[in-house]
Amino acid sequence: MPNSRTRARRGAGSGAGAAGRDELVSRSLQSAEHCMRAQDFGTAYAHYLLVLSLAPELKDDVKETFQYTLFRWAEELDALNRTQDLLGCYEQALELFPDDEVICNSMGEHLFRMGFRDEAAGYFHKAVKLNPDFSDAKENFYRVANWLVERWHFIMLNDTKRNTIYNAAIQKAVCLGSKSVLDIGAGTGILSMFAKKAGAHSVYACELSKTMYELACDVVAANQMEAGIKLLHMKSLDIEIPKHIPERLSLVVTETVDAGLFGEGIVESLIHAWEHLLLQPKTRGENDNCGKYGKVIPASAVIFGMAVECAEIRRHHRVGVKDIAGICLPTNVKFQSPAYSSVDNEETIEPYTTEKMSRVPGGYLALTECFEIMTVDFNNLQELKGLATKKPGEIGVPVIKEGLLDAIVIWFVLQLDDEHSLSTSPSEETCWEQAVYPVHNLADYWIKPGDHVMMEVSCQDCYLRIQGVSVFSSEHEMDVGKSFTKNKDLLSLGNEAELCSALANLQTSKPDAAEQTCVLESTEIALLNNIPYHEGFKMAMRKVLSSLTPEKPCQAMETHCQDSEMSCESGHNNSEPFYVLDVSEGFSLLPIIAGTLGQVKPYSSVEKDQHRITLDLISEANHFPKETLEFWLRHVEDESAVLQRPKSDKLWSIIILDVIEPSGLIQQEIMEKAAISRCLLQSGGKIFPQYVLMFGLLVESQTLIEESAVQGTARTLGLNIAPFINQFQVPIRVFLDLPSLPCTPLSEPVELLRLDLMTPYLNTSNREVKVHICKSGQVTAIPFWYHMYLDDEIRLDTSSEVSHWKQAAVVLDTPVQVEVGEVLVLNVQHHKSNVSITVKR
Repeated sequence: MPNSRTRARRGAGSGAGAAGRDELVSRSLQSAEHCMRAQDFGTAYAHYLLVLSLAPELKDDVKETFQYTLFRWAEELDALNRTQDLLGCYEQALELFPDDEVICNSMGEHLFRMGFRDEAAGYFHKAVKLNPDFSDAKENFYRVANWLVERWHFIMLNDTKRNTIYNAAIQKAVCLGSKSVLDIGAGTGILSMFAKKAGAHSVYACELSKTMYELACDVVAANQMEAGIKLLHMKSLDIEIPKHIPERLSLVVTETVDAGLFGEGIVESLIHAWEHLLLQPKTRGENDNCGKYGKVIPASAVIFGMAVECAEIRRHHRVGVKDIAGICLPTNVKFQSPAYSSVDNEETIEPYTTEKMSRVPGGYLALTECFEIMTVDFNNLQELKGLATKKPGEIGVPVIKEGLLDAIVIWFVLQLDDEHSLSTSPSEETCWEQAVYPVHNLADYWIKPGDHVMMEVSCQDCYLRIQGVSVFSSEHEMDVGKSFTKNKDLLSLGNEAELCSALANLQTSKPDAAEQTCVLESTEIALLNNIPYHEGFKMAMRKVLSSLTPEKPCQAMETHCQDSEMSCESGHNNSEPFYVLDVSEGFSLLPIIAGTLGQVKPYSSVEKDQHRITLDLISEANHFPKETLEFWLRHVEDESAVLQRPKSDKLWSIIILDVIEPSGLIQQEIMEKAAISRCLLQSGGKIFPQYVLMFGLLVESQTLIEESAVQGTARTLGLNIAPFINQFQVPIRVFLDLPSLPCTPLSEPVELLRLDLMTPYLNTSNREVKVHICKSGQVTAIPFWYHMYLDDEIRLDTSSEVSHWKQAAVVLDTPVQVEVGEVLVLNVQHHKSNVSITVKR
């Protein structure tokens, strides 16, 4: 505890009032110290608040002790779920110490844990601005910067073609008379500034994100347009006339479109705009001044699609294996990714994922020609209102190539006006990704020329939905082996042959088999498809368990003994079991695999009920006694206490930790977790992985530069935006696919860092690595990945083609020119879970 002994200084005032104040301050300080010693932090905090309100001149003297008291009291409030009181304490503290980076950072950490990511990121950013060398705040800020200013802002602002076409369309509209403009979802305000430069008299811009709104204010002011652009921190749906805008407008400009066109709410916002904010639209044949009529840019859009085969999409959205390290997946368990779209789903889940199809690892094969899905006129109110209520339309597309039907990929052409358009096609160089609808629930995914891919298209919940995908044979009858449809959806198909066939399929299912649908994240599905991962863990666990007893652990379960009552004949059978704890993030089969290796009591730390039910069903199907698998979070009071003894007199034989995030970064607080885990292991027990080696190489990649920061003013057509948005750039890019990343390697891979979970004295927080240049060029980034050693022989590579992990890269602030034969020195620093790399000659 910091030294809290502080003597009250006498203020400038005199007389009884000043003396009384000093006496009260002195007593309050003594009471605070007494409470601190008694660990009554709530009362101590109240006393310090009184002291600082009466004697603000004592701030510097009591600052350190006040911080300590605040943090300990906040921990207690957090444990008691007294959220409002906790936030109130921090607000009081920040009123007293508004420029204290430690309090700002701590406030951000609490907000982040509560799920307020945008607000948390704001506090982290403030802490970094107050003290750029504050490592904890920098690490926190880098991890949440994606929520503060999403990475696509940089990519979009660097897209010169997109900026040029939008500018031309806005300029044309303003020149034709649309002089009053509203920019919906303004972001940095670039479209608003295009309108102002084109000569618009009145420009309004609304932005919901507080961070983006404040950024836009700075950008508009820096470009000397603050007098001509009124920024509104609100949703367009909340704008009222004349409260916020004096009268109806002649032009709305917006780019609130995502990869699936409708996902950012463009339909809802334009319906509101036409009803409440825009002038009436021009009718055909009228050629008067455009300023008398309402208009929207973009004017319309055409959505296109294509059926594809893509192994990378498949392995992230469909479990393609039946046996995982000896564990058989039962037929009554169905795994689905969140992108699966179901009509009867109670939640509104985005029914697609997104990919840059031109850069997807392994590429893709088009199985159909590109086909038109729908058109939408953003200048037609009735059409916009009818989208949500329109019945699903059925589309049939002929197959042109043989292959596996993995997904329907969609993109669109945005028609800004009758002259200017933008395409988000995979064949275009564009800032947009494409929307991907993975195909699920087909008995056979193999299709061939002559077949037709059928699908239903609708616009429900303001999302474009593609569902009910099925395949028809060349005779145009449904191939009953290729399509399963839910009872509820059958009536909408209106085809008797389909109905009979589907019902016949349903009748062949086992009436007593309880079917469980388990929704997994795409990385969890990719993990299930990662056979080397599970085989590696099985082999490593077997070696540890064998070393802990002279007898070989029981193999009865591993050989799929049909008699569930059969007892193990190992000498270890009648003694205490081996305790194995898996604290992997998300869904994991490792506890069940561990249970097949003898007399083992495995503990899983999965949180979701559907995951627990699924693991129970898998255990049951593999004749694994259901009660053998324990769900550890049922035995501990909270998740933070997951690392503790299995029993008061027992220790763990194996603890499995998640060291690397799917994004390619080291998990937060992993070394702290490893330190606790080492204290909980029996003699000879192991942590998995035992150590991790981080590898990297030097590359030249213009793509990584453009995706990390806005490049000057040329890309933004002379507007000064880069210095403001680049405050939010982060030095590390995550979720990269290194095999398909556009880059030129300038060196061979080198070992950058060792993280040893079992023998921590081998770790160093700072090391220098020499790198030999094998190709001349400019070093712009250092991609990195990991080799995870379960022991000295069994290794998992996070960059392998079957890996469920992605890679990450450090992007240099300033590129470094290098020549063949040169040697660069990398300074690698590891602080908590953050790795920073700087280049030295």
